[in-house]
Amino acid sequence: MISLRNIERVYPLKGGPFYALQNITLDIAEGDFVSIMGPSGSGKSTLLHVLGLHDNSWAGEYEFGEVAVHRLNQKQRFALQKENMGFVFQSYHLLDELTVYENLEVPLSYRNIPRGERTAIVGDMLDRFNFVGKKDLYPNQLSGGQQQLVGIARALVAKPRLILADEPTGNLHSDQGQEIMELFKKLNTDDGVTIVQVTHSDANAAYGSRIVRLADGQLP
Repeated sequence: MISLRNIERVYPLKGGPFYALQNITLDIAEGDFVSIMGPSGSGKSTLLHVLGLHDNSWAGEYEFGEVAVHRLNQKQRFALQKENMGFVFQSYHLLDELTVYENLEVPLSYRNIPRGERTAIVGDMLDRFNFVGKKDLYPNQLSGGQQQLVGIARALVAKPRLILADEPTGNLHSDQGQEIMELFKKLNTDDGVTIVQVTHSDANAAYGSRIVRLADGQLP
């Protein structure tokens, strides 16, 4: 699914260039569950942002399926992102002014799906996550664990090929975190969703099918 070749992310600083990522070569197959680990400042989140096309200031070759991402302009990259990727963040990133239902509908609106079809898709997702009774609540009316579940449902609602998760259990207590990780494992095993997560947790990393370790922006 993904092939990275000699990816570099350099930040120009007064004291000289800082290489957040250097010579990253990595392949991720369809159906993989990859855990990216490393100490703080190792480049984990930077790599995730490159994979998710939130950061476009990198050099090297990035292929997503049959598409050479490094040859696309910013508009084309955004189109690729919204058609293929879903994101789960540590701080949830739900839109506070929107209800649970409306938060789930947002990714579908990016794809120009007709309203009637969006209603059916969101309804199915609410049912799957047992949120039908909470669809009119706002994020601040939910617990942290519930907000993260809504975040995962939002990431899945448009049926992306790839889920990118940045410390998805970082703000949750251990029981909630375990529930989230078991859900990820089920999505990967039963639904075949490809998942790449950044984590500091050995226990969370073990849910993946393989671990990629970063140190000082490089793969050892």
